[in-house]
Parts: sequence; structure tokens; C-alpha cells
Amino acid sequence: MKALVIEKFGGTEVMEWKEISKPMPQAGEIQIQVEYAGVNPVDWKIREGLVKHMFPCHFPLILGWDAAGTVSAIGEGVEGVTVGDRMMAYCKKKVVQWGSFAEYVCMEAQHCCLIPSKLNTAQAAAIPLVALTAWQALFDFAKVKAGDQVLIHAGAGGVGVFAVQLAKWAGATVYSTASSQNHAFVENLGADEVIDYNFVDVGEKIKERAPGGLDFVFDCAGGTAHAQAYDILKPGGALVSIVEPIKKELALEKELRACCLVVRPNGEQLQKVLDLIESGKIQAAPIEEIPIDQIVKAFDQSKKGHTKGKIVLKIT
Repeated sequence: MKALVIEKFGGTEVMEWKEISKPMPQAGEIQIQVEYAGVNPVDWKIREGLVKHMFPCHFPLILGWDAAGTVSAIGEGVEGVTVGDRMMAYCKKKVVQWGSFAEYVCMEAQHCCLIPSKLNTAQAAAIPLVALTAWQALFDFAKVKAGDQVLIHAGAGGVGVFAVQLAKWAGATVYSTASSQNHAFVENLGADEVIDYNFVDVGEKIKERAPGGLDFVFDCAGGTAHAQAYDILKPGGALVSIVEPIKKELALEKELRACCLVVRPNGEQLQKVLDLIESGKIQAAPIEEIPIDQIVKAFDQSKKGHTKGKIVLKIT
């Protein structure tokens, strides 16, 4: 099969679209013939070696964690899946090597989901990692519930799109940040108020709106957004960051629950998100399709950090 392979950490020059052995499904796994793969910031961070302390890697390494396509082979012990089924998955494993920027990828069947009829394959590829990140931050860690006041940074981004919608679905009051051209979009997702971080001090605005403090801050931006979070949460509130390490001593001083989230595969949670999409309670993120031979362009856009929704690579 063809795959986007790196043999060492580095810049775009270390990537090569080349022939490599096709992975075969082990017991409990399915093989997916990949049509589209989602692009996430973690992909270029892995390529550059920026997160090697977090994720054990083995070369040759195929990048990519989001996949959508059709089932092409089934491992021993897998039931309820048929070759030809349209399937999607967050393909993270304990060791990073066999990623989704390839013609084929294998993943544990329990963490894969059928693509709902409402979604095309490209839309499906944009969902797994970001939807699971939002779900696990909101509900596994922060325990967001009706009546909570939450701030979700970067509401127009891949994770933010789902976090805003899921928080609103749970009954929370949702504040979000976005540049002015994305305000209408984020409001349409359900945000009660969208703040333009370019022209407004977000921390001061939040203190005006929620003088008693917020219940949850979801830091998808870092920098000033992360620094201000500790001062706008109430004691007992929760902070989740996906971009910066937690300041543990400050969190303890402020009596906050805080973590830097590393999202894990979970087929049951992914199915819950897909059921909400299928029922019309939330919507899929907007996407931009880029062919795999323009991977440098895709990574350049991802690194700039201003993508509305998600970039997906067309693999086959």
C-alpha cells in the first residue's frame, strides 16, 4: 500500500508518500481502506518530535489518527461487522506507527463506528479525535451539567465546534472565543456569547458576565487564554487544556480541578456523538478537503491555528 511515512523526526522534508507493507488486522481488529483522514495539530507535532515524550513512536512511522472509509478485512473474533461497511475511527494505539495517512489502517473494532447516513465519508473523517476530545473534557473530567457556566476557547476550531454544541446540549451557559468573522458561526453552534479575543480582554469580559466565577474553562488556545483561566474559575471549577501543561501549584492554590487532556479511543462515546448528529441535535464540523499530495499545505494551515472546523486529506 501507499502511505505517508517518516523515518525520523523533522520538518516537511522527512515525509514521503511511498510503498510500505499493508497492516493486517489482528484478533479483535478491522482493516479500513481509508478514503479520507482528518488532520490534527498532533500530526505535525509527532512529525517534528515535539510530543515524543508523550507518545512512544516506532519507525517507519505513518502519521494520522482519524480515518474514514470501508471495511476491507476483519480480524478473528470480530462480530457485527461486514466487509464493505462504511466505518470511521480514532486510530490511536499505545505505540505510534501505523497511522491513518495511508491506503489501509487497522484498529480495534470496539473503537470503530459505522458512518451515519447523514454524513459523507469526508465529514466522518473530521470527527473522531475532536469529538472524543470534547466529550472527555466536558463529561469525563469536568462533569459539565445543566446550569453550569463554561468558557470554550477557539469555538470555531475542530474541538471547539463540538465542545460548544455538547456543552449547550448538556444545558450549560456557553461563552466562547472566536475572531469576528466566525462569530455568527459559533453563535449558530449554540454559544450564548462569543468574544473577539483580538479586541477584548476575555478575562475581564468573563468577570463581568460571571462575577462568581465559571464552572469550566476549556483551553484550546493556550497563551493568554491559559493564563487567565486560573482567575476566572470558581473554587472547585475545572480547567482542561489540550495545548499547555497545567500549572499544578496555581491550580491547587485556586482549588481547581485541572488536567492536560490526552484523548483516548472510545467507541461508545463516539457513537453517542454520532447519534446526536444523526438526530439533528448537533451538527458536523465544516471541512476543507485537501489531496494527500498537498500534505505540506494541510500542515501549514493546521500550524497557523485558524482553521474553521477541520482539514481532511483525500487519500484514495
